[in-house]
Amino acid sequence: MDKLYIIIPAYNEESNIENVINDWYKVINNLSKDSRLVIIDDGSKDNTLNIINKLKDKYPKLISLTKPNSGHGATVLYGYNYAIKNKCDYVFQTDSDGQTNPEEFITFWNQRQDYDMLIGYRKHRKDGISRIIVTKTLKFVLLTIFHVNVTDANTPYRLINIKKLKSIIKLIPDDYHLTNVIQTVIFTKFKYNIKYINIKFKERQGGINSINIKKIFKIGLKSLHEFITINKNINIELKKHEKKN
Repeated sequence: MDKLYIIIPAYNEESNIENVINDWYKVINNLSKDSRLVIIDDGSKDNTLNIINKLKDKYPKLISLTKPNSGHGATVLYGYNYAIKNKCDYVFQTDSDGQTNPEEFITFWNQRQDYDMLIGYRKHRKDGISRIIVTKTLKFVLLTIFHVNVTDANTPYRLINIKKLKSIIKLIPDDYHLTNVIQTVIFTKFKYNIKYINIKFKERQGGINSINIKKIFKIGLKSLHEFITINKNINIELKKHEKKN
């Protein structure tokens, strides 16, 4: 039976993390005995890590990791590399703010053999107009720089074939802050088989979002320069890929 690692980054999520673990553990517990729920504490300053560790006795398939704070994207990348190292068949990434629904996962899982990556599409998201504007702006920027049209590049609800992820992960810079965005771009440019599935996206269930509009603006300015450099590297690797195939 296929081995799945669910990867969830967490930073200062003491208000949400126990409920998130309770909900997502139900998913992992119904799969293979080697599947795991992996929570990665990104150097939280609150009680997040202690809560995770206390739940390990209750949940034997729960893995608790911690690392110095380096941001969401870098923590996701850390989780992806951990999943590759542990030789799972599929990796699923979501967030620890309680905005996603575990009940929708089965739709993704049932189609895993037909696609290289399945991504949740946040058609009716409830986390503010500013986030919707950022998503639409990002879509335009990716079309302009990378010449790819993506439905929702940064959704924290994605199921990925580990072999395909392993083949492209070296193109994502270490400690990169927009890991899922670049991952989506690379999969699209390499013409890997992607499917977008409409998902519900709730309001944050507790705590405060560490990413505000000011930080998003700063990340956006920095990303424009990085995107151009990354695109050159992707195109070089893409030519090699096309020659092999």
